[in-house]
Amino acid sequence: MTKTVLLEDPHEMADEVFSNYDIDVERIKGSLDEDALIERLQDADIVGIRSKTQVSSKVIENCPRLKALGCFCIGTNQVDLKAATRHGVAVFNAPYSNTRSVVELAIGHIINLARQVETRNQDLQRGIWNKSASGSHEVRGKTLGIIGYGNIGTQLSVLAEAMGMNVVFYDCAQRLAMGNARAQASMDQVLKTADFVSIHVDGRRSNAGLIGRRQFDQMKEGVIFINLSRGHVVDVDALADNIRSGKIAGAAVDVYPEEPEKNGNKFHSPLLGLPNTILTPHIGGSTLEAQFDIGQFVAHKIADYWRLGTTEMSVNLPNLNLHAHKDSLYRLAFLHTNTPGVLGRVNQVFANQDVNINGQILGTEGQVGYALTDIASQLPVSAVAEIRSMPETIALRVLSVS
Repeated sequence: MTKTVLLEDPHEMADEVFSNYDIDVERIKGSLDEDALIERLQDADIVGIRSKTQVSSKVIENCPRLKALGCFCIGTNQVDLKAATRHGVAVFNAPYSNTRSVVELAIGHIINLARQVETRNQDLQRGIWNKSASGSHEVRGKTLGIIGYGNIGTQLSVLAEAMGMNVVFYDCAQRLAMGNARAQASMDQVLKTADFVSIHVDGRRSNAGLIGRRQFDQMKEGVIFINLSRGHVVDVDALADNIRSGKIAGAAVDVYPEEPEKNGNKFHSPLLGLPNTILTPHIGGSTLEAQFDIGQFVAHKIADYWRLGTTEMSVNLPNLNLHAHKDSLYRLAFLHTNTPGVLGRVNQVFANQDVNINGQILGTEGQVGYALTDIASQLPVSAVAEIRSMPETIALRVLSVS
C-alpha cells in the first residue's frame, strides 16, 4: 500500500482524493522538527506539508522511500528543492488556489484601517463611546502602492481600482499592468507616492529585509502599511517604531519573522498593543474555499504523478504529460542528470531486448532531465536493471498503465 503522511491539517478533501487512488493517509496534527520528521517518514512514499514544516536536505537524504512532496500552500521555500531533485523527489504546490482569499483580506484591511475600525472597536469593547470622523477616510481617490505584482498583486489591483483607488506598482520582473494601474521604475517611487502600501512578494531569500528603516523613511506621512506576504520581508522593529511615531497611521500584518509552531503556543512581537494595528495569525489563505481548492489541487497533482509520472506544475522537475496509448502496458518515469545522449542509450537498451516503445517524451531543466516512455510489449527485468544502473540515473519508476 502506498502511504502518505500529511502534516499541519490540510483540507480533508486531500484524503478523499488519495483514497480514490488507493493511497493510504496518516495525519499528524502539527509540524515536526527535523529528527522527528525523519522518523515518521521512514515508511512514507509521499509527504504533504503546509508552511511550518521544514523539509531539509537531511530529511530528504534520510528518507529513501520518499518519492513525492506536496506543499498544501503557495510557497515552497520550506523545502530544500535542490536536495529533492538530487534524490528524485517531485515537489508540487498550489500557486493560485488561495489568491482570492488573500486579496479579499487585503481589501478588508484597506477599508478597516482607513476608517480606524480596529481602534473604534477596542474603545467600544471597553465601554467607551467615541463617535468621531477624526482620522477616518474613504479609500476612493487614494493611491494604493503594490510591491510584488504577481497573481495576488494583480487581482488586488483590479479590485482596488473597482473601489475607485489609483494603483501604482513595482515588480522586479516585467509585468503587464491591469486596468489603469501604472508600473513604476523603482520601489522607492511607489513608496513615495502611495497612501496605502501592500506587500505581495514571494519568499525567496533575496527578499529578506526588503522593507526596512530606509524604505519606511521613503513613505508618506500617515501611510497605511499591509504585509500579507512573508514575515522575513519586513523589519518589524522598524515598523513598530514608525507606528508609534505616527508616521504609519495604520498597519495590518499576517506574517512574522518567527511564528509559533502550533495553535495555542505563545506569540511574541514588537507589534503587540500598537494603535490602529491589525495582527492576524497567518490566515491570509485560510478560508474554507481556499483550503478545499488547495487540498484537491495538490492531492490530484501528486496522485497523477504517482500513477502516471505526470509532472505538470511540479516546481523542481521538467513539466511533462504523456497521453497513454490504449496498447501501452508499462510506463517508465526516468529522472536523470542532464547529459547528452542519455535517452539514446536508454532506447538502445530497449532495442537490444526487443522492447516496443509506443510513446515517449523528454524534458530537461537545469541539471536534470525527465523522460516518460510507454511500452507496448513485455518489459524484461534485465532491461530495467540495466537502465537503473546507468551512472546518470537519479530515479526510475516502472508504472502499469494497462
